Order: sequence, then structure tokens, then C-alpha cells
Amino acid sequence: MESLQRHFFGDMSVMFGRSMRHISRSMDTIITVTIIPIAFMLLFVYVFGGAIKSGTDNYVNYLLPGILLMAIASGISYTAYRLFMDLQRGIFERFHSMPIARSTILWGHVLTSLVSNAISVVVIMLVALLMGFRSSAGVLSWLAVAGLLALFTLCLTWIAVIAGLSAKSADGVGAFSYPFLFLPFISSAFVPTKNMPHIVRAFANNQPVNSIVDAIRSLLAGQPVGNNIWIALAWCFGILVVAYVVAMLVYKRRIS
Repeated sequence: MESLQRHFFGDMSVMFGRSMRHISRSMDTIITVTIIPIAFMLLFVYVFGGAIKSGTDNYVNYLLPGILLMAIASGISYTAYRLFMDLQRGIFERFHSMPIARSTILWGHVLTSLVSNAISVVVIMLVALLMGFRSSAGVLSWLAVAGLLALFTLCLTWIAVIAGLSAKSADGVGAFSYPFLFLPFISSAFVPTKNMPHIVRAFANNQPVNSIVDAIRSLLAGQPVGNNIWIALAWCFGILVVAYVVAMLVYKRRIS
């Protein structure tokens, strides 16, 4: 058992290193991922911010959680694309001919997604600080925010794995992330949901992004989180389990 674990983690570190080298050689992917969310943040704070009634004097504080989720939703599309290209180039077949744990090929891409999206999140938060973002959160609250963002990244990344393994074209790979990019717009990310029409408000209050945004916003403000944190965790763990199981089934079907 110990030898098996050592073999698995050793293989995974190799796959992770390979995928990270691709990222380090094309940092433009991280730059591209951060530019659009930062542009939205600048647009909403400096153009629309004065007209939006968010119930706070510092709109960038209200806006930031949704922008971070948008950045992650944008970043995972590159994971799907890299997986798709590995399949098209026959990389998977080469690795499968070697004595390695096969699932580590996927885990290498997943861990790379966590790291690259973390870099994007840090860059966006630095820009938000320059724009006036301030937080009274303690260390534990910041750790909770980091954990929630990492969990959200894992959820979307395993969905990206499904897309990367199932897509028939490069265009199809990129298109799957669009719904996740638009979900923050139909939530409390930009405006309070109480200002929305009844039907839209009902959807916004009962979709996963809304509870995650509210939980992160409360944590960063140093305020009581209430049930939002448990609803957010339930959504994330539920989506993660389903996405992981489906991804592994699709993977086994592709390599069989």
C-alpha cells in the first residue's frame, strides 16, 4: 500500500511538473484570464458604480467576490483546452504505454489549474487593493476564503476535464465555460438580488454562485456568514463529487 501511494504521488508530481512547465512557457494564458475580470471590475466600479445601489459605500468591496469567481471560470477553459490538445496529439497514448498511474495524467492538469487560478486571483486582489478594496477579515476568515475559492476551482476544473475529454473540436472546448462566466451576472455578485424581478430573483437566490459570493463577501468584511457558508460548501462538494465521478467514467471510456 505504501509503495502504491508513493508510486501514485511520484507519477502525479511528474505530470504536475510537465503541465506547470507549459504554463510557465506561456504566461499569456494567465494574463488573458486576468485582463477580462479586471476590465469588468474597472468598468463597474468607475462607470456603473455610482448608479448601482449595493448598500455599501465601497463598491469594489461588494464587487470583488464575483470578479474572483469570473476569473476562475475563465481560467478553467484553458485546462479543458490543454487536455483536448493532449488527446489530439496522442500524448495520452504515449503515457499509457508507460508504467504510470493513469489517473495522474488528469491530476497533473487539475493541480496546474489550482496554481494558475490562484495566481490570477492574487493579481486581481492586488489590483482591487489599488482601487480601494479594504478588508477587516482575520486570518481564519482569509483562510476560509482561500479554501472556498480553491474548492470552487476544483469543481469547475473537473467539469473542464469532462469537456476536454468529450469535445469534438477546439471551439467546442472553449464554449463550455460561457455559462459559468455569466452565472455571476444572475446573482448578488454585481447588485443585490432584491432589486431583481421575481422570477430572476428566485433563480439567482437558488444557484450555487450566489451563496459562494455572499459567503466570501461576508468573510472579507469580517461579518457573520450565517447559512451561506454551509450552502456554498454543499453546492461545491456536491458538484465536485458528481463532476469527478463523471470525469473518471469519461476518461475510462476514452482510454478503453
